[in-house]
Amino acid sequence: MENILAEYYNYIKSLHIIFVVTWFAGLFYIPRLFVYQIEAFHKPSPEKEILGKQLKLMAKRLWFIITWPSSILATIFGILLVWSRLFYLTDAWMQVKLGFVLLLIVYQIQTHVYYKQLQKDIVKKSSSFMRIWNEGATFILFAVIFLVVLKNALNWVFGVIGIVVLGTLIMLGFKIYKNIRAKNPDA
Repeated sequence: MENILAEYYNYIKSLHIIFVVTWFAGLFYIPRLFVYQIEAFHKPSPEKEILGKQLKLMAKRLWFIITWPSSILATIFGILLVWSRLFYLTDAWMQVKLGFVLLLIVYQIQTHVYYKQLQKDIVKKSSSFMRIWNEGATFILFAVIFLVVLKNALNWVFGVIGIVVLGTLIMLGFKIYKNIRAKNPDA
């Protein structure tokens, strides 16, 4: 098995990267659909029903045709990559990266809880909350990319500091956008 993994390592790595990209695409878009679903839920009839039905269908297709299959395939190819290079498991950057991957899986599972609630017209979170929730995958992506590319402990510490700065900028942008929407709801 190790010889096969070594021979096809670059193919496995390519497939892993492709499915990570499509996994993140789904994770980036689904909370945005949740924002629209929540906002549609508060609209008057028949707009509420028409938008709600369409947004539920879009979310269902995105979630079960793109996001879940991509997450499973990215994980399978990731496991094969680690298996072919077990020595990476002793590196601090890989241990931290795997921690972020675990956090991403937890993020997806919690997003699935929100998905199921919204499919049943159970609205427990605000659209503002979902806009912030939408950034969770972004933070994880930044952390993982910095870890994989920089590998050096000191460099990825600076990367994590960069993530905090990014988070601050995103929150500032969110507040500015919220103020703009308060003045112009169509913005």
